[in-house]
Parts: sequence; C-alpha cells; structure tokens
Amino acid sequence: MTADEDARGINLSLHETVDDWSAVRAGAFTFASITVTESMNWSDSGAERQVGRAQEAGLHTGIRHYARPGAPQDQAEHCARTGRRLGAFQPGSLAPALEVHAAGVDDRFIKSWIKAFRHSSGIQRVLVYADNDRWHRLQPDKWADSEVVLWLTNHNGIPGRPGWFHARLGLHQHGNDPVVPGVRGQIGQDALVYPFTLADVLL
Repeated sequence: MTADEDARGINLSLHETVDDWSAVRAGAFTFASITVTESMNWSDSGAERQVGRAQEAGLHTGIRHYARPGAPQDQAEHCARTGRRLGAFQPGSLAPALEVHAAGVDDRFIKSWIKAFRHSSGIQRVLVYADNDRWHRLQPDKWADSEVVLWLTNHNGIPGRPGWFHARLGLHQHGNDPVVPGVRGQIGQDALVYPFTLADVLL
C-alpha cells in the first residue's frame, strides 16, 4: 500500500474540537477538514482557531461550509472571504468543502455555490460532503466536473469502501469511533477512495 492509499484524515463538525493537534499528526493522520462557516454570514470562532492549530501541526487543513437553503452566491462569498482570512487556500491545503445536509439544499444550489465560490476565491477544486442517503438523492453528474471531488459519509468501518460508487467519489468518512489521539470523544475519520490520491484532494 502506498503512502497516498494509506492517507488518513479527520473532519470536525461545528463546535467539535481537538485538544492536541500534534498528537493527531503523530498518530499518522495527514489531513483535516473543519466546518467553519454556515449560511450567509456566520462563522465559528472556535473552529477558526482549530484551523490555525491544525496548520501549525503540519496537517493538510481545509475549511468546510455548512450550506443552508437560499442565497448560494452569498454563502459562497462568505466562505471564500473566511478562507482567505484564515490562510486556508494555500498550496497543500485540503480543498475547501461544501457540507450538504440541510433540507432544501439541492443540485441547483450546489451548482450555483460551486460557480460562485470559484469566481470569488479563484479556486477550482472543491469537495462536496454528504451522507449516504443524500448521495442517493442528488445527481452529481449535473455539476461534478473534473475539479469536484465527492465525499461520502457511511460509517461501515471499511476505509475507502463506501458502498456507493461515482467516478468523482474520492473520500469516505468510514467511522467516528473515539480512537484518534489528541481527541476526546468521537470524531469523523476519513480515507481516500481508489484511484484518488492525496494530491487529488489538495490545492
């Protein structure tokens, strides 16, 4: 198994924290995604601090936006402004992600958000994060081009084998057991989906 195939990551939802990012990195985790922004103008100040600490520990760190229905352009611009301020769009960062869980966030919203985010940030590569049920309702062929990577949550305990296939599916949240060093409690744990490599999800 190559280093890329074995790359492991964690992701933090709103209000989740890591006590010791150096311990996370020492535990062979290489990337992290942290939900920082939500809707048109809200950001989690604690999550912003987590981004800086993860960067300092040497993880490939990216930010995530929790989408709410309506105003995808405004939401994209809010995420882009926050990401620039946090230095989250530097080369080697994990690509920024759109979290799609709220009712009413549909394919049209996702397509509009991606277009607006790219225009505002100048970044082409984005991740789209959703659970297994949502992916069975969405139609990513309408908006997932070669710079969009899908990220599926399915806690089946089999890293990199999410139980659903799409040509742009590159990340799998396979569990949230409390076994990550430096973390108290449960936290999302992620793996790459073959043939994607770590480089495919970084800026």
